[in-house]
Amino acid sequence: MDSITPFQFSLVYNAFSFTFATMAACTLFLWLSRSQVAPAYRTAVTISGLVTAIAAYHYLRIFESWNESYTLQNGIIATTGFAFNDAYRYVDWLLTVPLLLIELVLVMRLSPEETSSKTLRLGSAAALMIILGYPGEIATDIPTRAIWGTLSSIPFVYIVWELFSGLGSSVASQPAAAQGLVRKARLLTFASWGFYPIVYMAPFAGLTGSTATTTIQLGYTIADIIAKAGVGILIYMISVRKSQVEKHDAPAYAERY
Repeated sequence: MDSITPFQFSLVYNAFSFTFATMAACTLFLWLSRSQVAPAYRTAVTISGLVTAIAAYHYLRIFESWNESYTLQNGIIATTGFAFNDAYRYVDWLLTVPLLLIELVLVMRLSPEETSSKTLRLGSAAALMIILGYPGEIATDIPTRAIWGTLSSIPFVYIVWELFSGLGSSVASQPAAAQGLVRKARLLTFASWGFYPIVYMAPFAGLTGSTATTTIQLGYTIADIIAKAGVGILIYMISVRKSQVEKHDAPAYAERY
């Protein structure tokens, strides 16, 4: 592992600590707030809390691994011989990324057939995207990283197409009071997911050593907060808004669904 400066170590250390606290707090909020939404949307809110709970656990492990990998000696950060385990991050993504798409589909309350079809396709594509990206993440040379990054981008492009084309008509069929929030959740998902490839390509920009390590860890951490906690809160807000609408206009929604 490359030596890093005390400032870089503290920056990443504090980012991991902050993210663990954010994910844990978001989990408690989402799970304790399930009673505020209609039964039809509680699964979506529960899954949102599950996403942040899984992330909180893995950020605790990431935090511990980072702390075990470096030590302060005479004012200099030195490696301890225990390599930082970045696999925790990919295990987390393998579990949470499909769930992020599933919670978005569930909160839209589509027909059972459409819900099943879209969750299966999107969840599978998301898992494939993460699996293909990992070999490039741990690669020590740029060409290998580029090959696996390109392969990983194929399911990513499919997911983006589904979000904006496949779900387009479904978004339009949402209650007017919730349409704006649904579009924001979809856009925030795309924006945060689009940030991951940018961070992934940091070495292509000439960043090396401790600078690349710090940039990648901070970049992924920021993207995780937005994609998981940020989208999770939006899922809750959509659920509340749709619950209010359906309670106010129950007969019409009973016919529709």
